[in-house]
Amino acid sequence: MAVRLIALYATPEDPAAFDAHYRDTHAPIVNRYPGMLDMRLTRADGVAGREPAFYLMSEMFFDSRADLDAALESEPGVESGKDLRNFAGAGVTLLVIDDESGF
Repeated sequence: MAVRLIALYATPEDPAAFDAHYRDTHAPIVNRYPGMLDMRLTRADGVAGREPAFYLMSEMFFDSRADLDAALESEPGVESGKDLRNFAGAGVTLLVIDDESGF
């Protein structure tokens, strides 16, 4: 079953600094995850004039939970976890999603 790791980033104090760090430092680390099939970044707009609940959503796709677990336990996985402290001070929510069909 396909699996996604989703990171939902709260709005940072300095969006330009966040974007630069994410683009130049964090994404290159994550792109080294073994077994990762794809990575997608999404920015959302709020509804009815409200601010969105999150600034950025990052989705990382894997064939299986075992592949995701191996990626997180790898050197880039550990490095990316430590790097969160360098730019995600506003907060990040991590979710693991098992993609199911048949609904």
